[in-house]
Amino acid sequence: MAPPPTRIAVVGCGALGSFYGARLARLGLDVHFLLRSDFEAVRDHGVRVLSASGSFTARPRAALGPADIGPCDLVLVALKTTANPALETLLPPLVGPHTTLVTLQNGLGNEEALERLFPSNPILGGLCFVCVHRTAPGVVHHIAHGRVLLGAWNSPVTPQARALADQLVMSGTPCDLTDDLMEAHWRKLAWNIPFNGLSVASSAGIDSVLGGRVLPQQPLGACLTTDRLLDEPRWLAAVRNVMAEVIAAANALGFPIPANFADEQVRRTREMGAYKPSTLIDFEEGRPLELDALFRIPLARATATGLPMPAVSRLVAVLSQLAGAPRTPTPPRG
Repeated sequence: MAPPPTRIAVVGCGALGSFYGARLARLGLDVHFLLRSDFEAVRDHGVRVLSASGSFTARPRAALGPADIGPCDLVLVALKTTANPALETLLPPLVGPHTTLVTLQNGLGNEEALERLFPSNPILGGLCFVCVHRTAPGVVHHIAHGRVLLGAWNSPVTPQARALADQLVMSGTPCDLTDDLMEAHWRKLAWNIPFNGLSVASSAGIDSVLGGRVLPQQPLGACLTTDRLLDEPRWLAAVRNVMAEVIAAANALGFPIPANFADEQVRRTREMGAYKPSTLIDFEEGRPLELDALFRIPLARATATGLPMPAVSRLVAVLSQLAGAPRTPTPPRG
């Protein structure tokens, strides 16, 4: 067995990184947050997690630069994938010969990015099934769920994965292990691609989504939360069409996902209420969208098998147009 990590760096301290990092810090581990805008708030007041399952404040160490932290046992990467080019600068001061790196990021290609930088280090992928938002500097609102599915990159479960899973469970986070991390990614994409994508594309209207292009000079409407996507028949049909194509792509790539998996995802999403997926929040706040990891890379890998994906292709076309369109960001929440 690998020793449990005791010195941990969190890179990307938005909602996701702050939530799981704060839970680990609450255990008394030596947890360091690499911060920018939230530095003073976390340094002075810690991280406040507001949750119906129990609110708490954790006091991780706050740092402005990776050299202020130094090598760690474990590095949790929770940056938006649009920031992955910065990993080449941010990570080396945190990584020693025995450091385990874990990406908690959305989509595909993130483990490969870490492997290119650190080919000799253990690399894990964590899929986070959680509804959580950052509402103010150093403040996270936990809405529901929280389970992590953890696996090793290009390997069955490793001692490092088991050690981290044990720490997560001790922190109050349900954690399961998988021997097939890539299949797990495709299962999550079956939710992420339709709901993250259509929640944003809905601002251009259903006819734009079905036609695969944003109409010229068409004013954008409001984005739809997950409950409205499921309550309105034409949007529900679009959700199911996109999800069916993602499931078919997974099967074509050798990752067996049954067709009735879609029914389970719709049922679970109804339980989440008026939820805003992360891509919708990014769009409303004027941030870059995670188009490559969440949409373009999965689409390219699927179509390389010869499988047509017309609904996903149209969705990606609309998202690409919306991402390049000028818009006025909404004021930050909180």
